[in-house]
Amino acid sequence: MSSMQPIEITQKITSAPKSKQPEPNRRFCIAPMIDWTDTHDRYFLRQITRHSVLYTEMITTGAIIHGDKERHLGFNKEEHPVAVQLGGSNPADLAISSRICEDFGYDEVNLNVGCPSDRVQSGAFGACLMAEPEIVGECISAMQAACDLPVTIKCRIGIDDQDDYEDLQRFVKINQSAGCNTFIVHARKAWLKGLSPKENRDIPPLNYDRVYQLKKEFPELEIIINGGIKTLEQCSEHLLHVDGVMMGREAYQNPFLLSGVDQLIYGDNHPTLSRTEIVDEMIAYVDRLIANGGQLKWVSRHILGLFQGMPGARSWRRHLSQHAYKRDATSIVIKDALEFLNLSETTST
Repeated sequence: MSSMQPIEITQKITSAPKSKQPEPNRRFCIAPMIDWTDTHDRYFLRQITRHSVLYTEMITTGAIIHGDKERHLGFNKEEHPVAVQLGGSNPADLAISSRICEDFGYDEVNLNVGCPSDRVQSGAFGACLMAEPEIVGECISAMQAACDLPVTIKCRIGIDDQDDYEDLQRFVKINQSAGCNTFIVHARKAWLKGLSPKENRDIPPLNYDRVYQLKKEFPELEIIINGGIKTLEQCSEHLLHVDGVMMGREAYQNPFLLSGVDQLIYGDNHPTLSRTEIVDEMIAYVDRLIANGGQLKWVSRHILGLFQGMPGARSWRRHLSQHAYKRDATSIVIKDALEFLNLSETTST
C-alpha cells in the first residue's frame, strides 16, 4: 500500500445528500496494481488520457476502517473517473469501507476476487474467494446496500483445478443475482499454491475465448477483459467481443501509448499533450508536492517509461533513478534528465 500523500485531497462528504452518479465509461481501464497505481501515478496518467477509468491499488478493509483514511484514500480531483479496489471478505467490513469510499468521492468500488498472493490468501480474500461465490454474493449485496456507487468485481477465469467454464458461469450467476452487473475478468486462472503472484501473471495460459463466451451467455452484463493486452490494436479486437478492456503492466511501463486511447476508444479528438508538455505538467505537480512536504521520488518512478523506445530514453531513466531518490531532490532533476533526449523527437504526439 502506498504511503504517499496527494497534493489536493478530495474532502469527505458527510452531510450532503447522496445523488446517483453516472456510471464510469469502462470501455478502457487501467488495472489496479499494488505499489504502482497510487495517486501520483494516476495524476500522471490523467495527463495522457482524459477518459480511461483509473483504479487504485488494492486497499484492505482493515486499512480503511482502522488505519489512516486520508493516507489510503485521498486523491487528486483531476483523477476522475477513478475507482477504488477493496480487498476483504467480511460483508459488514466491506459495507463500511464502501460507504467511506463513497464519501471520499470515488466513482466506483471494485471487489478484488483475483489476487493470488499468500498475504491475501491468509486474509481469506482475493482469488481464493472464487471458490466461495456465495460469500462474494453476500459481500456484493452488503456493499450495494451501503452505498450508491456501482459495485463491480475483478476476478480470474478460475483457480487451481476449479477452472471449468461451468465454475466461472456459476460464479457469475450467483453474483449477478446479488446485484453485480460488471465483471472485470483476468483471462487466466490463478494457481493459489506453487506460483508466485508474478508467475501467476504470466504462466497460466490466456483464454480470451472463455471471457468472450461469458459475454455471449450474459449479454445484459458488462464484461471487461484483462490480461496480456499490450497494444491499442489488441484493444480494438477485444472490443468486438466484450464491453471494455483493462490494460495493466504495459500502461505502466510504456504510458505514452495511452495518448491514443481517447481518440481510438472513446472517439474524442481533443488535442493530446506531447511528452514534453506532460513533463512540464509533472514538474509543476512535483513543485507543489515538495512545497507541501512531499518528495520527488514519489513521482519520478512513475514517469520513467514516458520516453520508452526513443533516443536517450535509457539515459533519462538512469538519471532519474540515480538522483531522484536523494532527500533534497527537486524538479531540477527532471529538467536535467530532459537534456539526454532529442527534444525535437519528443514534441510529436
